[in-house]
Amino acid sequence: MQIAPAQLSNHLSQGVRSLYTVWGDEQLLVQEAADAIRQSARAAGCTERTVHTVQGARFDWSSVLASGNALSLFADRQLIEVRIPSGKPGKEGSGAIQTLAEAAAQDDSTVTLVILPRVDFASTKAAWFNALSQSGVMVKIDSVERGNLPQWIAQRLAAQGQHVREGEEGQHTLQFFADRVEGNLLAAHQEIQKLALLHPPGELSLAQIEAAVLNVARYDPFNLAQTVLAGRLDRVPRMLAGLRAEGTAAVLVHYALAEDLRAMVRIKQALDEGTPMPVALRSQRVWGPREKLMERVLPKLSLRQLHVWLRHAHTVDGIVKGLRPEGWPHDPWQALLRLAVMVGRACAPTRPHAH
Repeated sequence: MQIAPAQLSNHLSQGVRSLYTVWGDEQLLVQEAADAIRQSARAAGCTERTVHTVQGARFDWSSVLASGNALSLFADRQLIEVRIPSGKPGKEGSGAIQTLAEAAAQDDSTVTLVILPRVDFASTKAAWFNALSQSGVMVKIDSVERGNLPQWIAQRLAAQGQHVREGEEGQHTLQFFADRVEGNLLAAHQEIQKLALLHPPGELSLAQIEAAVLNVARYDPFNLAQTVLAGRLDRVPRMLAGLRAEGTAAVLVHYALAEDLRAMVRIKQALDEGTPMPVALRSQRVWGPREKLMERVLPKLSLRQLHVWLRHAHTVDGIVKGLRPEGWPHDPWQALLRLAVMVGRACAPTRPHAH
């Protein structure tokens, strides 16, 4: 059984189940979901809590299984928490998790909470993952995409009785806020809480938010690559500057951009040979936001154009590694910006012509 994070509160109000899996990369949202489950488990009589963090191939899974049979004389129920930071339980762990899932289906004296990062597509088809899904409740935590961040901020402000002005000015305020905290949801949460301490419930002005919100944006090379595919040229220079300021290696940024181009070439070749788009995308392990973006841009790009970009990416690879070809900036970050803008301009959504 899978439920969305927004449904978790209502689900828990009807009683806590014996097995939960929370998985995803957004640390803040994973923590909030896990906290809600812990609180409900305590309210349901789970006064004892055991935490196991799976690290290394030699982790002792027998200690996890033994926890389920080690209820003390002082507690009616217990909470067993299993954290798997790698998302890879291994062969022994796979069997142990399936045993845990089977036990959870038969015994409600123990509430088991499994916490995972975002796992890859192959792992979601594994026997251990299916056992968790079939025997318990799964809460999948999706990342808050940049386009949804202003709305997320507005909802969090509303929860503490605050809001921005209506109309264009309010939207500008939320965009400003989002720019300052992009890629760092935990910091965004902290900045929102700070506003509750600084100002009473009610309307917040742009000046108040500007004075309070720090620039804590954190950028990721792969988010940059998605921004390029989205054609958001207004954000590309700022993201590159942020990555550079954070000390991100230029070679990693180049890899993220070039990897998308290589995937697009292979997908386009498959499409030209008659392969359906969904099959071609899956063959290159493209899903989620990247899938939607490539579905939109690939039909309007030619294989020839993609090969030209791939040659340019090869040139930029040389610049990043110290070469100085003619016709290109010798600074790696300027070369990356030129490549990103070149691709992003062609990927930008076509605006309808005015009549």
